[in-house]
Amino acid sequence: MIVTVFRSRLNPGIEDEYMKWAIRMSELAPTMPGYISHKGFVAPDGERVTIVEFENEEGQNAWRQHAEHRDAQKKGRTDFYSEYKIQVCTVDRQHEFPKK
Repeated sequence: MIVTVFRSRLNPGIEDEYMKWAIRMSELAPTMPGYISHKGFVAPDGERVTIVEFENEEGQNAWRQHAEHRDAQKKGRTDFYSEYKIQVCTVDRQHEFPKK
């Protein structure tokens, strides 16, 4: 499994336009081969974190290179983000505890 951790901070005053793009990316991501899940969180200090899971590197790379996602990346760099950090990680181990 490949996990991408995307940490970012938004520029002030762009939240409405950003949300339109974020919603579209949330609709598009699940259509990609190997997609498992994604979730986003916003910390009290304004930092945003999105965690995206793909079955393999090929799926993650396909998402990274998707034309609409590339447009969103460019828009993020030019308009939306004051800063961001992307970490792409390979899962070595996974443990679950589904309490019943």
